[in-house]
Amino acid sequence: MGEFGTGRRYVVGVDFGTLSGRALVVDVSDGAPLGEAVHPYRHGVISGQLPDGTPLPPEWALQDPADHREVLRVAVPAALRSAGVRPQDAVGIGVDATSCTVLPTRADGTPLCELPGLAGRPHAYPKLWKHHAAQKQAERINALATERGESWLARYGGRVSAEWQLAKALELLEEDPELFDRAERWIEATDWIVWQLCGRETRNVSAAGYKGLRQDGRYPSADFLRALHPRLDGLLARVDGPLAALGTRAGGLTAEAARRTGLPPGTPVAVGAIDAHVTAAAARSVAPGRMLAVLGTSTCLIMNADAYHEVPGVCGAVEGGVTTGSWGYEAGQSGVGDIFAWYVTHALPAAYAAEAQRRGESPYQLLDRLAADQPVGGHGLLALDWHSGNRSVLMDHELSGVLLGLTLATRPEEIWRALLEATAFGARTVVEAFTASGVAVDELSVAGGLTDNRLLLRIYADVLNRPLHVVDSAHPAALGAAIHAAAAGGAYPDVSAASAAMGAARRETWRPDPARAAAYDALYAEYRRLHDHFGRGGTDVLHRLRAIRNRALSA
Repeated sequence: MGEFGTGRRYVVGVDFGTLSGRALVVDVSDGAPLGEAVHPYRHGVISGQLPDGTPLPPEWALQDPADHREVLRVAVPAALRSAGVRPQDAVGIGVDATSCTVLPTRADGTPLCELPGLAGRPHAYPKLWKHHAAQKQAERINALATERGESWLARYGGRVSAEWQLAKALELLEEDPELFDRAERWIEATDWIVWQLCGRETRNVSAAGYKGLRQDGRYPSADFLRALHPRLDGLLARVDGPLAALGTRAGGLTAEAARRTGLPPGTPVAVGAIDAHVTAAAARSVAPGRMLAVLGTSTCLIMNADAYHEVPGVCGAVEGGVTTGSWGYEAGQSGVGDIFAWYVTHALPAAYAAEAQRRGESPYQLLDRLAADQPVGGHGLLALDWHSGNRSVLMDHELSGVLLGLTLATRPEEIWRALLEATAFGARTVVEAFTASGVAVDELSVAGGLTDNRLLLRIYADVLNRPLHVVDSAHPAALGAAIHAAAAGGAYPDVSAASAAMGAARRETWRPDPARAAAYDALYAEYRRLHDHFGRGGTDVLHRLRAIRNRALSA
């Protein structure tokens, strides 16, 4: 292994999240972190209005590609300085990003929003994963695919999401056809970032499969696309790029990218990947039967299996979608940490915020402490975790949150606990969908920013009634991207081997309490009744309320 230099060999993983990018330098031999840096996006999530003040409609969520370039320019060199490593000892660099975050560009990769005169055009910007304004387009895609009996629809649990590539492209074509014509490429953010690094366009098989609906070597047919819109078949030329397997080499750093990052020209660049999917490698959860829940602003649940099973409500089943040689499954919850942040930011009484400040703790810590000793069901509340719509198993982003059982005696910490529990109930719904469909979940691990919340982990273990293994990594997605870089750079034969050597250890395991688990079974039964009533046709009041709100805001 000495052919890579005489110093300590390392790889760099860069994770492009919702609000910031983080770079992590790790040792190739064991994945030990050597240095790190985090750089917040200057524009964050663009909602409400564009940087030039142009107002945005409801449900819009955009990003600025300049923020991604800035992470490469600032965070990567800072992480290298922190690590104290020599540039010549770099084995590779890998990147991941949120998905489906997709952007229209010219043929040379220039984002449309950076062209003269287009900074005030909303559709010229990258649409973030939680851009949900294309729900009506998604409904039309689902209806037509069902009517035509499209075989690929079952691979997505029977419903296509508004978050994905096709719905967003149809929205672009219908609402700004001029920009659709000017967009010569329609590309996932992680693939675009790799393009910036190595000067060569590639498309990763994971995003193409899960978010682009590519199955069995084909995207949805031109005939199907024309049935949606007479000109939508033009999308095929915009997404048809060179496909590459995960953990392989996309190219080498260009001279410009080398200057930007501080790494040597020619440093191997791994094929881009989806953030939650690379985290499976960091968690050593790539073997069949090992499910990983990445708990953050949203939650992704990822696992491999030896064979394909049709799972209703799954976000996708893709051969080679997580690691080559297995069927990768993805499911998810559109709002988790975002729900908790909403409550603390917009609904927490001022007296509670003042009390937290007096005690020298965060509002989150105060609420956890006050809620920790409540008996299961003692608050008399039940919530639906749909504040950002439902990704799995209903795939409907026009659903919204519900809270039942309020009385004049209800305290803020009781509402807080009900919200924590709601996200755990949502996760259980997903796990049960897998097991009922023949995809065994033998082991469940968790990673991500919310794993610091010990009350949340206890609730999840009790609600799911199974051990919960916590991954010991502060930046698991960046570690996963680094593991992919190690495989792409030739340090390991594939991602599975790199994961076994470099993946993070378990920090701790939470085991369910039998009494609390039994009490949660009763609450979960009520959650399922509420879930099906509001989400499966018992009433369409949530959709009607959304329509009333949108009409009022558009008036």
